[in-house]
Amino acid sequence: MTTMTTTTPISRLLPRGARAANLFAMAALAFALAGCASFNQNPRDPLEPMNREVTKFNEGVDSILLKPAATVYKKAVPAMVRTGVSNFFGNLGDAWSFVNSALQFKFQNAAENFMRLNVNTFFGLGGILDVASEFNIERHREDFGQTLGRWGVPAGPYIVLPLLGPSTLRDTLALPIDRKADPVHQVDPASARNSLYVLHAVDVRSNLLRVGSVIDEAALDKYSFTREAHLQRRRAEIFESKESDGEEPKADGTAATPNAPPPAAPAASQPASAPAR
Repeated sequence: MTTMTTTTPISRLLPRGARAANLFAMAALAFALAGCASFNQNPRDPLEPMNREVTKFNEGVDSILLKPAATVYKKAVPAMVRTGVSNFFGNLGDAWSFVNSALQFKFQNAAENFMRLNVNTFFGLGGILDVASEFNIERHREDFGQTLGRWGVPAGPYIVLPLLGPSTLRDTLALPIDRKADPVHQVDPASARNSLYVLHAVDVRSNLLRVGSVIDEAALDKYSFTREAHLQRRRAEIFESKESDGEEPKADGTAATPNAPPPAAPAASQPASAPAR
């Protein structure tokens, strides 16, 4: 008598959106390795033609669905309620930020994130009120992509993910870990979990309505502006301006200067379901 054992593929343990992002990253990497000559104009963005097409798709979805929903949300929901929603999701993100701060050996940041999480959870009605900020306890947003960057993993090529927006190969491969660690991912049933994801996306987008309008009016090439803003912001998040102990290599092997202040992140750089991060 023989006993058959079955194993569950790792991909089935990951959230559906994260699996899709990972598959897209693998496909993008395959394109990059193919070495198409037309893709080699910018060493940090070897997939620019494909990325521009994905950007057009994302902008279409945003203009049809997300931006109108965010506009209605901002007009219909009182500012105090919207602030509470933003605080709630920010408090959820502080837990994972605490873990990543510790993994990056940023112990002061980890301590402040831990204090924020506890103060706002217990004294801020589960995070709806941002009591910690009243005590000048600073928030430090950290994710696993930043942790990998801090550990020396290069960013890799710039990638625009469908629906999720600007990323890099490193951050895309870290996305399943971030999704798995998101407390919202643990919510059951799925209908409640998806409702929270939608609410978070609309809330984030509503906070970026004005930024998006400024970029539309000011940027000659919105795609290039968004790319440079995203890459510079990520470098600044990994190698904070107060520190001088490291530089992240660019895709072309040259060192990037981490001390330049990042420009405001454009609306397109915010993933639709991100804790963002």
